Amino acid sequence: MGYPSVERRRVLAAAALGRESGVEGPDPGSGEPLRAVVGEILDVSPHLMTIETPDGAQERLVIAPWATAWHGGDTAPADLPVGAMVIMRTLRDGRVVDRVWADTTRLTGTILSVEGRRDLTVELDSGPHRGHRTIVIPYRASGRLQVRHPKFEPGYLFDAIGVRRDGASLALLPATSQPAYPARSVPPPPPAYAGMQSRIAGTATWSDTFDEEERGAAYPMLERSDTGCTQVGVSCAGLPYLAVGSLLQVKNVCSDRTANVPVVACGCLAGRFCDRCVECDTSPRGRIAELSPSSFVELGGDLVKGCFNAQIGLG
Repeated sequence: MGYPSVERRRVLAAAALGRESGVEGPDPGSGEPLRAVVGEILDVSPHLMTIETPDGAQERLVIAPWATAWHGGDTAPADLPVGAMVIMRTLRDGRVVDRVWADTTRLTGTILSVEGRRDLTVELDSGPHRGHRTIVIPYRASGRLQVRHPKFEPGYLFDAIGVRRDGASLALLPATSQPAYPARSVPPPPPAYAGMQSRIAGTATWSDTFDEEERGAAYPMLERSDTGCTQVGVSCAGLPYLAVGSLLQVKNVCSDRTANVPVVACGCLAGRFCDRCVECDTSPRGRIAELSPSSFVELGGDLVKGCFNAQIGLG
C-alpha cells in the first residue's frame, strides 16, 4: 500500500530540518510491549495455536487462559476454524496469545449504490488508492447498522466492522455513527495550524488495506504531488501538512501507549470523517491517523471497537 523509499525520505527530511531521524516502534516507557502476530491457523487447541505467517514460516503460540477471540461474534480461541486468517495481540515477545481477531475486515467508503430487500448489497467507493468494493449487509445486522447509519444512500459515508466469509465481505457492526453530511461536504477545519501545538488530539482508526504485517499510518494532509491523489488534503481536524515518510508519534490515550509510526500512505478517505471516538472518553472531532491493523493492535487498540482516542506529534 505504501510509497517507495519511505525510510530514505525520513532521513533526508531530518537532515534538512537539522534534527535526528526518529526511530520507528513503541516507546519503551509504555509498559510491557504488545506484538501483533498475523497468520493462517494450521491447528488450534484450548492451549496452543499453530499458524503459518505471510512469509511461509510456522509459529506455535501459547493461548493464555484469559484469551478471547472474535470471528463475527465473541468466541473461544479454540473454536476458531482451521484456515482462518488471524491477527493476534500477544505478550512475552510474541509467544503468548492475549486476544485474537479472525477473518476481520473493515468496510469504509462512500456509498455508490444499495440493492436488495433483506440482505443488502452495497457498493462502496473506498478512495482512489483502494477502488470500489462490494459488501453484503446480512438482514440480521441491518437493524444495528441502520441505527448508526440512517442514510443508506449514494453519496454518504459508511464505516463498519465485519468478516470475510466464503469470498464475501459481510458488514456486521457499525464502526462509527454515520456523519450527517455527504462525503463531499466535509466541515471546514478550525483556524489554521500555526505550529504552536506540540500534539493534536482526535481519533485514530485502522484499515485492512495495508500489507498483512505492515506497520504504518495513512495520513489525511499530504501534498497531492507527493501522493498522486487529488482527494488528499481534506480534514476537519486542522492538521498540518506532512510528507510521506514522516514519523508520527501516536499516543493511545486510553491505554497510555505511544509509538513512532511512519506515514506510508494517503488518508484521503479518513479525512472525510469528522466524527468522534468515545472509547474511554470523547475525542475531539476528526480522524487524525488511520493505522495498519498491526500498528493499531500494538498500541492497545481493539479491532472490533474500531478506534481509540489519540494524540499525535512528530516522532
